[in-house]
Amino acid sequence: MRKYILAIIFIFIGLPLLANRQEFSAANFDVKSWIESNFNSSVIPPFSFCLGNRHSDAFIKRWEFSSSSMSPSQEGEVSYRFSWTSKNGMKVTADVKGYPEYNAVEWVLHFMNMSDSDSETLKDVKSLDVSYSYREKGSCDLFYSYGSHVSRSDFQPRNMLMSPGVSHHMEPVGGRSSNVAFPFFDIISPSGRNGVITAIGWTGNWFADVSSPRQHSLSVSCGMKNLELYLKPGETIRTPSSCLLFWNGDNKMTGHNKFRRFMVRIQAPKVKGKPAVYPVSTGFNWSDPYPCNEYSCLNETTALAYIQRYCDYGLNPEVFWLDAGWYEKCDEYYNNKNWANTVGNWITDAERFPRGLKPVSDAVHDAGAKFMLWFEPERVIKESLWGKTMRGYMLDRKDSCDAYLFDLTNPDAVKWLADYICEFMKENGVDYYRQDFNTEPEPYWADNDEPGRKGICEIRYIEGLYRFWDLMLERMPEAIIDNCASGGRRLDFETFKRSAPMWRTDYDYGEPIGYQTHTYGLSFYLPLSGTGATYPDKFSFRSSLGTSVVFSWKITEPENSLFDMQRDFAEFFEMRPYFYEDYYPLTEYEDMTPDTIWLAYQLHRPSDGTGFIVAFRRDNAENDSIDVRLGGLEDTSVYQFTDCDTGKQFFADGASLKRELKLSIKNKRESKLLKYRKIK
Repeated sequence: MRKYILAIIFIFIGLPLLANRQEFSAANFDVKSWIESNFNSSVIPPFSFCLGNRHSDAFIKRWEFSSSSMSPSQEGEVSYRFSWTSKNGMKVTADVKGYPEYNAVEWVLHFMNMSDSDSETLKDVKSLDVSYSYREKGSCDLFYSYGSHVSRSDFQPRNMLMSPGVSHHMEPVGGRSSNVAFPFFDIISPSGRNGVITAIGWTGNWFADVSSPRQHSLSVSCGMKNLELYLKPGETIRTPSSCLLFWNGDNKMTGHNKFRRFMVRIQAPKVKGKPAVYPVSTGFNWSDPYPCNEYSCLNETTALAYIQRYCDYGLNPEVFWLDAGWYEKCDEYYNNKNWANTVGNWITDAERFPRGLKPVSDAVHDAGAKFMLWFEPERVIKESLWGKTMRGYMLDRKDSCDAYLFDLTNPDAVKWLADYICEFMKENGVDYYRQDFNTEPEPYWADNDEPGRKGICEIRYIEGLYRFWDLMLERMPEAIIDNCASGGRRLDFETFKRSAPMWRTDYDYGEPIGYQTHTYGLSFYLPLSGTGATYPDKFSFRSSLGTSVVFSWKITEPENSLFDMQRDFAEFFEMRPYFYEDYYPLTEYEDMTPDTIWLAYQLHRPSDGTGFIVAFRRDNAENDSIDVRLGGLEDTSVYQFTDCDTGKQFFADGASLKRELKLSIKNKRESKLLKYRKIK
């Protein structure tokens, strides 16, 4: 890490601009000035790389520099393009966007070889490379989270004190961006009142290193983990995108709520100019009857009956979701076939759906809902139709494996795939696209790199993935993409621009303690997510709350009460808008997963002073009450609280609620839901 103090990058009160010892705060932070002062010819920019055996710090200021303002892609954005070009024809371009309302900046780097011969080796590319200096006494905190690893602790927040000499390394496993590690983190000042949230956009193998080399100093670098290659004449590559959001306030939730609003209003996919709404969904009696798995025994007649049953009883979803198992050969149990080992047969099973899926989608649309369909196009079983007939569009690996990887490094293959799936969706009346990815691509990428070009296959693959999703959204502008990769293992800054996880983890379907933890952790960064509601009792259902939900209970089973399901539907629709607003965790433990604790959080709508308190007393929590402190309230205002289960009400002023609110739950494994509104 170079000894480089980046001017006005750490907006802590009392932190200096090293060049002139000026002090400042986020209140007067200016995005445009920050960009122009950190991307110019006279400074070392906030990224670095090595070319041959030379580090960019040693030469970047001598390269030919150019800058231009670009047309913004949306209101409230400033956009620039900066480039540095060597005499030998290597060019690095930074496309930079700033968002003054959010004190946020993002950029992506492209490297291009403009010469007639191969370039020197490009390596150690750090898309973000900065060092922070501060004056406050004490050490900064690194607030980060686990990724998904099929556990109760998926997305659980962690806190590390960055004392001098401490360092922390983060990277995902296997090539999926949020597999085990999570590409979002916050660096918080010793006072806890200032910080910078960092987001990494790379749906493959990224890395992040945070260290405190000495007192009052912190260094951060992020980039692509496996990159050491030369560029051919005329060749261009992109690297991970970086985003920084600067904040100051009473505590870290000031920053995280600003980041949540930034992600929803600026970064999330738009439908008709507004952020996409991720829906309330139902399925078709998943894995029914035994020994069928997923929907491999579903047929047209049964699907139509389930749609009618939901509507007959007032359980009208926004989406009917058909997951894995609608395609050919996946029901051949006698031949050891199932949904997982038949992907690549992307033709509707003609025996079960003799008229295709159009009759099902027609019935869904008649019910006033959308139809979403599951695909897993990247993993292709070698014995499948695509595996046998489209070998030219497949990547293989050197060791024994039963599946190919669809070759998204090939632009022709990317276009063909977008054409095929878009046409299939249109012919069958499919509105929303669900993409799964149940394999680790890293071995395929490594085995298909060219000699001396480590990382080139991964780069081209990730570029192809983004192009595929962008083509899908261009051709079907009212569609949404549900991003599943064995649950939420592909969550990063770039995928969030195109998708959201409506099934955020494959952890133990319906286990409520884990689901509470997942909501708690993901909500710090990504408001848009969903999971399954497997059981309709209040404790289980409320554990599955979010901006989206999949009601995956079986409506034909007598233990699932119709009245409970109707109550859950109504409650979810009432609460969903609040998950798009501000979030405050009300309980905080080093480990959020035990059965012996409470978990509680607050959803607050600043525009009208309304909100919800959601609390869980877990199975072995001995205390029947806890004290919490609410956030976002006005000290002098009075709030009316209503218990959503008993109807009991009470009143309190904002100042006292910010000091203490007692939550009581009489019995273990029960929940409490309080709704409040500002009355004066």
